[in-house]
Amino acid sequence: MSAGRVIQMAHGGGGRLTRELIESEILPRFGDGPLRGLPDGATLPSPGERLVFTTDSFVVQPLEFPGGNIGDLAVHGTVNDLAVCGGEPKWLSLALILEEGLPFDVLGRVLDAVRAAADACGVAVATGDTKVVARGQCDGLYVNTAGIGCAWPEFSLDAASLREGDCVLASGTLADHGLAVLAARQEMAFSQGPRSDTGPVHRLVAAVREFGASVRFMRDPTRGGAAATLNELVEDTPFGVLLRERDVPLAPATRAVAEMLGIDPLHAASEGRLLLVCAPDARDAILARWRALPEGAGAVCLGSVTRDRGRVLLETLAGGRRLVDVPRGELLPRIC
Repeated sequence: MSAGRVIQMAHGGGGRLTRELIESEILPRFGDGPLRGLPDGATLPSPGERLVFTTDSFVVQPLEFPGGNIGDLAVHGTVNDLAVCGGEPKWLSLALILEEGLPFDVLGRVLDAVRAAADACGVAVATGDTKVVARGQCDGLYVNTAGIGCAWPEFSLDAASLREGDCVLASGTLADHGLAVLAARQEMAFSQGPRSDTGPVHRLVAAVREFGASVRFMRDPTRGGAAATLNELVEDTPFGVLLRERDVPLAPATRAVAEMLGIDPLHAASEGRLLLVCAPDARDAILARWRALPEGAGAVCLGSVTRDRGRVLLETLAGGRRLVDVPRGELLPRIC
């Protein structure tokens, strides 16, 4: 029953309350079609080839942060959602909700970032919309995007294909975006603080197409971070995941801020990283392909699939194990 209940900020944080919102209000109404399973994008049949379709909204605060702004973040987020569904990004829509009083120079920098990111990703902004709302109604600027791509036939991604011993790979350091945005929001002064990892992952996906039959799962760990992504992977399966703390890749500045604020970096978002689960015999080849690309230079294997049903565990540096749960409350809202 939803009578009397209200939306909280934590419903948008990517953790347990986000999941409860989707399962109680959205899936009962729309979950009998392509939305079933909550993929980052829908794979749709079309004459000649399959299409991949996704949409996203961006409400990050502040609008500009170390390493990027809401403009390139919107492009990368949409491109990445298409890529992790096994698709080649082609076209984007761009809808802007502008607040009265937004400086034109801020808007110009955001649109320049959109153009530069789209050009770098090889996608075209094909359609869009612009609305203006009264002062105080949208924190300056919101962006909505949709993306269309062509599905690569080599990939057939399905959590049901998981096997014990499969390898969990990360394309680079985790949590950089979430901690960079949080530090900027709190106006924390660092000479060399965290920088957002916002960037595209489609070239990483394209580089391993020939190993598609060995790839079980791909996702960019955004809201809720790696913890939410991996818990969603093993939910309702007979499998779990064991991560090794010594192999979790963290930039020194990101680790320092996380420790200073008492935040588990596995709960913090990345916006230019790829988590991939593959058969063990494909691990080394995939890592080699990734490390040959600038965006994959820090790729590692950080864990494996286990028979520990529905649980994600971390093997600590001290040799013990702890549960890596889904974030429960308002950890890092509005980071994308």
